[in-house]
Amino acid sequence: MRLTVFGATGGIGTQVVRQALDAGHKVVAVVRDPARLAVPARPELQVTSADVMDPEAIRPAVEGADAVVSALGPRRGGPVTVCSDGVRSILQAMEKTGVRRIAVVSASGFFTEPDEALINRLIAKPLLQRILREGAADIRRMEQEVRASTAEWTLMRPPRLTNGARRGRYRTMIDRNIGMSISRADVADAILNALGNPATVGHTVGIGY
Repeated sequence: MRLTVFGATGGIGTQVVRQALDAGHKVVAVVRDPARLAVPARPELQVTSADVMDPEAIRPAVEGADAVVSALGPRRGGPVTVCSDGVRSILQAMEKTGVRRIAVVSASGFFTEPDEALINRLIAKPLLQRILREGAADIRRMEQEVRASTAEWTLMRPPRLTNGARRGRYRTMIDRNIGMSISRADVADAILNALGNPATVGHTVGIGY
């Protein structure tokens, strides 16, 4: 499989690139600064420097991909609409190139479900959403962009992220948020699994321990 990964220098994106290469896939890593990509050069890895906000600039990186991964996230001091604006640009490039499959990293903390634990539903998540209101708004807009698209999308919703090792053992649920934490390495593992699972198309996937 040929994957195009956006946000490849972030915690989850780096793991997606590394694990995809280890699994035998070809990867195009789209970055602003190639020097920040913490993955050694390999024949199956193509590193492309482009502005994700420019659909025409990223079009060559998307063309020919079997699937796209958006692991975009905010940077300190950066724009507060990076996730929604970035995914809009990616979807436009996909539409122009005929690429259909995409997995997008979201966040379960910005979405409250009726059957969640009372402390999460009434205290923890509302507090988090108030504190990180700009980030929450960006993620919600991003999900709206994805849902409104014609792509074969999957939205990955991890809870609190850690830098722990890849366990390969975690829970997933379709259209339901689960768990209190998960490592970035296991989120990457779940993304790669979801891309190969047609049952995840058009759904959110909750991930957690």
